[in-house]
Amino acid sequence: MGSNPAGDTRTREISSCATISALPLIAWNLLSLFVKSLWNKIWHKVADIRVVRCYAVVLPYFKPYTFRAILAASLCIPIGGLDAVIAMSLKPYTDQVMVEKSAQAAWYIPFAIVLFAVTQGVLNYFAAYLNTWVGEKVGRDLKFKLCKKLLSYDTAYFDGTQSGTIIMKFSSLADAATGGFLGKLKMLVSRMFSTISLVGALIYNSWQLSIVAIIALGLAFLPVTRLRKDIRSATEKSIGGNAKLTTVYNETCSGNKTITAYNLKQRQETKFLTLMNSLVRIRIKLTQKTAWLSPAMHAIVSVGLGISIAYGSHLIVSGQITSGNFVSFLTALFMLYNPVKSMGNNIKDFQLSITAIESVIEILKSTSKITDRANAITIDDFKTDICFDNVSFEYKPGVPVLKNINLHIRKGETLALVGNSGGGKSTIANLLPRFYDVTSGAVKIDGLDIRDYTLESLRNCISVVFQDNFLFSGTIRENVMLGNEHATSEDVERALDLACLGDFVKTLEKGMDTEIGERGILLSGGQKQRVAIARAFIKDAPIIILDEATSALDNKSEAVVQRAIDNLMENKTVLVIAHRLSTIKNASRIAVINNGELAELGTHEELMAIENGQYRTLYEMQFKKS
Repeated sequence: MGSNPAGDTRTREISSCATISALPLIAWNLLSLFVKSLWNKIWHKVADIRVVRCYAVVLPYFKPYTFRAILAASLCIPIGGLDAVIAMSLKPYTDQVMVEKSAQAAWYIPFAIVLFAVTQGVLNYFAAYLNTWVGEKVGRDLKFKLCKKLLSYDTAYFDGTQSGTIIMKFSSLADAATGGFLGKLKMLVSRMFSTISLVGALIYNSWQLSIVAIIALGLAFLPVTRLRKDIRSATEKSIGGNAKLTTVYNETCSGNKTITAYNLKQRQETKFLTLMNSLVRIRIKLTQKTAWLSPAMHAIVSVGLGISIAYGSHLIVSGQITSGNFVSFLTALFMLYNPVKSMGNNIKDFQLSITAIESVIEILKSTSKITDRANAITIDDFKTDICFDNVSFEYKPGVPVLKNINLHIRKGETLALVGNSGGGKSTIANLLPRFYDVTSGAVKIDGLDIRDYTLESLRNCISVVFQDNFLFSGTIRENVMLGNEHATSEDVERALDLACLGDFVKTLEKGMDTEIGERGILLSGGQKQRVAIARAFIKDAPIIILDEATSALDNKSEAVVQRAIDNLMENKTVLVIAHRLSTIKNASRIAVINNGELAELGTHEELMAIENGQYRTLYEMQFKKS
């Protein structure tokens, strides 16, 4: 069968045309595969699943403000989308005015650009306003949730956590989490739609040049993947350093008298300097790791820009695109590349925001070790007795503080706990209101384990007067009414009289409304104790715990405070820890606690009758000293 040269030529032409016509499709498929592969790499290494998890936790807090939040996010769509308008408008302007010299054909373009710019500015204003409104509301709600979480923690948490760490976690990082969230969200949405519109403008003007531009854009993101862990580590170290520095500030404020009395100024200065130098090193290290990122990204996109200009010149000369296409393409490319070049400067802020949100997540997921049981009941009234049933306790695992303590306190009885320092007396008192939970055994009220009662109702039955009572900044009235926020002025006056403080308050110009300063600094030690006793009076709880309430006072102040305590103990069930044994001779019974064990138990007379007994030895030693 002979060959047909004309047919072969026609076949080759059709094949060639098919190949040429298929080139855009092939290029688009290759570009799609590249972008998809690059996106997966960026998603897993830059954004990471932790970012999604972080924002997923915060998003529910936007639910009460859904409409405004969606509106704010929706406004970002045209804000980003309008970025392509200027680039697209330059094509007809260039072709008709600069090339064809026909100014009338494109007279509307400058006005359109101004109109779109003004529209974008107005939308930006409303988006910023709505973002701020929603952000402040969400920030308030999140901070309140964190505050509730902080107040729910047990005493052990505060024992093991520095004040600076608490301030950083519950205040500073909360601000970073909520403040950074909407800003990042607004930037993300607007940049996403800006990118979509600008990439559309690129492809519209020249699909060939778009391939080069998008490949360069993808390569510019690759350096970010190498820095994620380094930036995260440095950010966490910086947060930890700031927490320690805050702790030193708090200690300097609270311990100013000790610093002055012991000439510790130089020591505190050295401590400050050491911490600040550490923070400086961390920040310099972070800059070393990130400062090259923006120049590297700038260099990569500049190479892409250079290749685009060179290849674009060829396409213009060959007639494949117009000058307007090229100008429009370059404008869109500059607008697309510009945010990328500065991304290195924002990566640290982004990482701080994510780290802050992670910290908030960690807090919100945490639970106090001491909580209400699912079927906890309310204790309405204390009826019969308190029982420590074979109680053992450890602050640290393997280091027992109490060992098999058995005590029984009848209603209306006063039980005094005495013994050497560190023997476990205060620990016994701390177990009753569940500041801590027993390691083994049980503390019972009216025959029922206190863990079966709700915490609120249990603590409503107990008033505690500590050795060092905490007074809040405010007035005497406000501090007393902490025991009962519904108390009347007459109730407060009666409580102050019973606490032997009424006469002193009457000498003050503002009486009960006198400000006492932070931690009650404007009151003497004895006056602070009597305010705390008045607080216990007004609470009128059936069970009283007195934890060495007079041990830090001089003899005169002790005598006055002791009278107030005697008033407080009347018709109450009392657990009293006393350092001075002369104050508890009239207790119903006395328990001697040494090395975490119950050594002796009985009345003052019974214990004094024990030859070489521990209580008798302690009492005689104090008697000889006095």
